[in-house]
Amino acid sequence: MQAHDHNFKNVFLDFPKEALAWLLPEALQACGQLERIEFVRQEPRKRKLSEAHLSLDMPILFTFAAARVLLWLVEFQEDKQRFSIYRLLRYTTDLMEAYPDATVVPTVLFTQREKWRKDVSRRIESHLGNRQFLHFEYQLIRLFDFQARDYYDHHNPIVKILLPKMDYKPEERAEVIQQAYLGLFRLTAPMLFDKYVDFIDVYAEIRDEEREAIYRLMTEREETVMLAQYIKDKGFQEGRREGQREGRLEGRREGRLEGRREGKLEGKLEGKLEGKLEGKLEGKLEGKLEGKCGLLEKILTRRFGPLPDWAKQRLASASSEQLDQWAERVLEVKSLQDVWVE
Repeated sequence: MQAHDHNFKNVFLDFPKEALAWLLPEALQACGQLERIEFVRQEPRKRKLSEAHLSLDMPILFTFAAARVLLWLVEFQEDKQRFSIYRLLRYTTDLMEAYPDATVVPTVLFTQREKWRKDVSRRIESHLGNRQFLHFEYQLIRLFDFQARDYYDHHNPIVKILLPKMDYKPEERAEVIQQAYLGLFRLTAPMLFDKYVDFIDVYAEIRDEEREAIYRLMTEREETVMLAQYIKDKGFQEGRREGQREGRLEGRREGRLEGRREGKLEGKLEGKLEGKLEGKLEGKLEGKLEGKCGLLEKILTRRFGPLPDWAKQRLASASSEQLDQWAERVLEVKSLQDVWVE
């Protein structure tokens, strides 16, 4: 199953007051003016390393004129059999210890759209006779318990975002998604609408062909035609940006290929030219060297007679400088051996 942890956290980060109004409205009514909202530690401390992380851990501290309320939100997406009220109690007491002057309200959101055959544990009690030693309960929000049609006129953006996770008949699905879009469009700024309309698509697991059908329905209704045009423009702009990105990438790839081809051709031409120049220079040098060697061999033969093979080999392997030295010495020495003396 797809993890929505990061997306879900963003919803409550962007709409903390709306979360309180939906999940704990009595706090807004009984605690006076809301003065400050803080997002506190977002990862419950593990008792054991083997313990799994909660899908969402979002403690929000609301400071009112008359009280402090810590609304602790936990999203549970997995098989409910893995839910443990005892672990929830341990984490709750950790928060109570860290914030002793706040009322801690643990709230668990079950987001899977499925019927339950068996309920999860709702409370823990320990008592003996008339004495009660422990009572713990939490607020359970199972989105599938809510009828989506009952919230079409609800003025809370979080509720609109979560409409597709509520209960509805299969034939109502298109209307539920349209109501989620429309409510979010009316209740939020364009930037937040752009952000969470995609969230709705992910949570509702909308297929491309289904999205097209819903869009066509929206263009036919007066109350949604403006929204349909906005979504169309948004899609056009996003497509344009994606096209520009893809075009830049494709242009860079083609440019690299063309550059490599041109570079290879230029390198080949430059290499040919350099090789030709080097060959001509080497040929000139070799020809000059051979000419020197042949002239000196003739002079030595006229002076000392036919040259032995070893003398010819020395001439053939000599450098231009050595040939010049021997030529200067040939008229002064009395024997062939004296020519080679350094």
